[in-house]
Formats: sequence, structure tokens, C-alpha cells
Amino acid sequence: MITMRRKNTDDLNQELMSAPDIDSYIKNNQTSFAERSVTELLASFYERQGLSKAELARRSCMSEVYLHQVFAGRRNPARDKLLCLCIGMERRLDETQELLKEAAYAQLYPRIKREAVIIHGIVHHTPLEEINDRLFAEDEAALC
Repeated sequence: MITMRRKNTDDLNQELMSAPDIDSYIKNNQTSFAERSVTELLASFYERQGLSKAELARRSCMSEVYLHQVFAGRRNPARDKLLCLCIGMERRLDETQELLKEAAYAQLYPRIKREAVIIHGIVHHTPLEEINDRLFAEDEAALC
């Protein structure tokens, strides 16, 4: 039995750069593209959480209406809104980074002071209000 190894990002990038056209690249790499949408990933995070959407909206510093629109796929949340949701659901850092990547946003980067504060808050399950207070104390923009 022959097993095919999954192509890593470097392999895909190299193949993309040398592909004669985008059509052939897409055809040859259908199984390598991300399968889950941001909405599906958020829903899977939420299902494991065990709190109401009203409580999640409160913890994430957003309206219930907006939250329902995000979960229904009618709104595409900005990066900071996704971070607020992850903090509200007390997701792990690796899950947060995965969500940012799937949404085509930059992952959190510890060399940026604002992002270091956010990373620390995520790792230590710090409530969003406390993370925002710390960001303010560091003269950095709050998440919401």
C-alpha cells in the first residue's frame, strides 16, 4: 500500500511558484486547501465551550446580534473581533493561531508589545476587560 505524504506549506509554495498556470496548481492540490471555514471553526470551538451565546457576547465585548451574524456566516469579523471571541471562549493559543490563519489574518507575534500582552492574556485565560486594561496601561490599542 502506497501512502502519500501531505504537502507542507513550503512544498505548496514552491509548487505554486513553478506552476505554469494557476489552473494546474489548483487541480493538482485540491486536497491541500483548507477545508473548514472560519464559521465552522468558530462553531466547533463554541460547541466545546458550554456557555450561552449571550454570555459569549458579553465576554467577547460584542452585541448578541453581531455574534449571531458571525456564527451564521453573514459577517466576516475583523482580526481583533476574532481575538475577542477566542478570549471570550478561553481558547488555547494554538487554537487562536489556527483560527487567525484560517481567516487569512496574521498570527499573533510576540515581538510586538500589543500582541505579547494579548498572547499572555490568552495563555493565562485572562478576561478580555483585564487584557484591555493592560493594553491601555501600555499605551496600546484595546481589542474592543
